[in-house]
Amino acid sequence: MKIAVVGGGIAGLAATRRLEALLPEAELTLVEGAVRLGGKILTQHAEGFLVEAGPDSFLSRKARGPELCEEVGLGDELVGRRPENARTFVRRRGELHPLPAGLTGMVPTDLDALANNPLLSPEGRERLAAEVEIAPVRGGDDESVASFFTRRLGREAYENLVEPLTTGIYAGDGDRLSLAATFPGLRALELEHGSVIRGLLAQPAPTGAGLPPFVALRSGLGALVDAVVGGLGHTSVRTGTPAAAVERGPSGYVLTLADGETIPADGVVLAVPAFAAAELLAALDDDLATAHAEIPYASSALVSLGFHDEDIPHPLDGYGYVVPRAEGSDVLACSWTSSKWEGRAPAGSALVRVHTGRFGGRDTSAESGDELVALAREELRLLGVTADPSFVRIHRWPRSMPQYVLGHVDRVERIEAALESHPGLAVAGAAYRGVGVPDCIGSGEAAAESLARALAPVSG
Repeated sequence: MKIAVVGGGIAGLAATRRLEALLPEAELTLVEGAVRLGGKILTQHAEGFLVEAGPDSFLSRKARGPELCEEVGLGDELVGRRPENARTFVRRRGELHPLPAGLTGMVPTDLDALANNPLLSPEGRERLAAEVEIAPVRGGDDESVASFFTRRLGREAYENLVEPLTTGIYAGDGDRLSLAATFPGLRALELEHGSVIRGLLAQPAPTGAGLPPFVALRSGLGALVDAVVGGLGHTSVRTGTPAAAVERGPSGYVLTLADGETIPADGVVLAVPAFAAAELLAALDDDLATAHAEIPYASSALVSLGFHDEDIPHPLDGYGYVVPRAEGSDVLACSWTSSKWEGRAPAGSALVRVHTGRFGGRDTSAESGDELVALAREELRLLGVTADPSFVRIHRWPRSMPQYVLGHVDRVERIEAALESHPGLAVAGAAYRGVGVPDCIGSGEAAAESLARALAPVSG
């Protein structure tokens, strides 16, 4: 049996690893268009700094993240954020204000903690407190994130508290993001308890196998990629040559590469962005390709800057800050990386990371290095930083974040229904049911399992 996995990000790697276990006799080929594996997970070590080019952590309550780390021998490497700096700020009108205590997810449930917080006016606090009295809206129509939170919490609480945190996850536009695809549990709480706040207060505390809520790897998330790749036993890995098309073949499918080479396969996993899947599937199934092409993407650029401690007047006594869309900035957030995680900067230095690029806004991934550094340095004037950085790393991610816009749940269901007509074909990755590292791991493993079930008669 021959199986091809297209895409060497964490979803494709997880799929390949699971396929090796489920189908040990299969001939596996992993195809990645880039020259390296790992996708958006990339850790760089330079001049004493540890720089994450993409995600720097994941939620421990999503089990497949920490579980995979344990399985590949990295359990002892899991670390939480530095507890002494456990707070985050919001930039509003040129000033930093601490996020209030008592946030459950993104929703403020401790109203007393808001009493003196300038992020909400007295009228905004009164409107938020009234949430428990607002009757739920019945009906099954998809609703935007902005509509839901404004309806439940008020416009001010949405714009100043919820929206910047949502943007930190999806880099999206709340007026277009689908609640059903992003935070379906909150809608369920509204219907069950008549109030989101009451529903959240009634929930048991989340668990993550005794781990802190957010975890990273001491040596960077790139270690997970290295460990998974190093553990593969019988997979042929092809990097540097993109796939071009998937078509029907005599024994299932034929994968054509950009250089014209063809790879026959009984089964194929596509673990690539939706727009790439659309191109690959165009000759096989127009409806399936069209559904993938309808998933939009946001682009981003990350600028990591190192400074000598004396060049940063601000104490950096937190994990960083988020920037609401209402600020009109291309900057989404500023992470104080060395305050957030141990071992990210050499002694006497600090590392910060400026996140840029909003869906529907300017494509910062197309900006020059000088322009991006200038944008980041202008942002850091808020912290009183005027000195030249001692260290600079820029990472551009064009079309990197899928947007779960209104109708996304139906769109994914259309994709899954169409795949039923193509046994031995599966898709995986951030485009479907979750954008975090554990979501992508779980998606890749689920794709491998569906492929193994479809091919079981062949293997038998």
